[in-house]
Amino acid sequence: MALDHTRDYFHYDSFFYDPTDLSKTTVLLFFTRWITHFCAPVFVLLAGTSVFLSGQRKTKKELSVFLLKRGIWLVLLELTVLNFAWFFNPAFSYFGLQVIWALGISMICLSVLVYLPRNYILLIGFILVAGHNLLDNFHVTGDSWQAFLWAELHERRRFSFQHTFISTSYPVIPWIGLMAFGYCLGSIFTEQFGRIKRKKFLLYLGISAILLFILIRSPNIYGDLAHWSGQPTFVFSILSFINVTKYPPSLDYLLVTAGAGLLFLYFAEKPLNRFTKIIAIYGRVPFFFYLIHIYFIHLAALLAAMLTGFNWRDMTFLDIMVSRSEHLKGYGFNLGLVYLFWIILVIIMYPLCKWYDRYKTSHKEKWWLSYL
Repeated sequence: MALDHTRDYFHYDSFFYDPTDLSKTTVLLFFTRWITHFCAPVFVLLAGTSVFLSGQRKTKKELSVFLLKRGIWLVLLELTVLNFAWFFNPAFSYFGLQVIWALGISMICLSVLVYLPRNYILLIGFILVAGHNLLDNFHVTGDSWQAFLWAELHERRRFSFQHTFISTSYPVIPWIGLMAFGYCLGSIFTEQFGRIKRKKFLLYLGISAILLFILIRSPNIYGDLAHWSGQPTFVFSILSFINVTKYPPSLDYLLVTAGAGLLFLYFAEKPLNRFTKIIAIYGRVPFFFYLIHIYFIHLAALLAAMLTGFNWRDMTFLDIMVSRSEHLKGYGFNLGLVYLFWIILVIIMYPLCKWYDRYKTSHKEKWWLSYL
């Protein structure tokens, strides 16, 4: 995730073409972008799992109220604190409704779903994830509120309302379904289920998802509007096959990413070693990391732009995302330096995350910490 955002703000080529454009990209650049596809779906899936485990200590009403409040809180943060982090625009004339927005909306919906029997929640999750691509050819044109609401449900679009621009970057139907899946998955992480049985379940479910992805993706009939095709080289044909749609997340996208995530959970369930204990620090405070790292990246990019002859105002955005800025064409660094900047960012974030983790652990009486 941090690597992808670092690439957005620092890579020279980001301002000229999409890294998954097979006519222009390289294998390394493609995978620099593609590997980050796993972040959002695994995070949403495990957020649902975390909700289930948290619900073991709450009544249904308490869990529902918590989800509703947390969902609204995330939506508000996306529109304010995170919006400013992305754009440095105090006028707030552009709103990119991104992953935190989708998480918030999904939690609000899950606050209602938790009252249903688990099998019903699983069925709803299945319908939303497996069936939403049936809506791919349905569109509502124009900049009306009806068109916006439809796009927010299922279509990535950009809207102009007088002097305000809104991008529905994370249409929510499949994300709601994925969080519902994660909620149902939570039952395998209880003590009653057992570690051996859980690992076997994760292995079979992960392999099944990957095989289903291959089966569905191969004929180009359903599951993703972006069809794959044979390329001049075998490697690029593979890239075409795995180049699935993230906005909104297609069935193919969710199968390959969530499936791989389940396999990772299978392999990762073992006692922590010295390295994984360090990694776990970041995982214990994910939202804190997400919030702070965007400000770090954007501030560092603003400084880098000034040091390389650009105006600091070029790193403020009124109606576009950073990579679409015409003012920044010619700015940026090679991919090696992007990786270096990313590693430096992750290292800098470690002591901050460790401090915040300790603060949360030692101040459990502070209810507001559960929202950060």
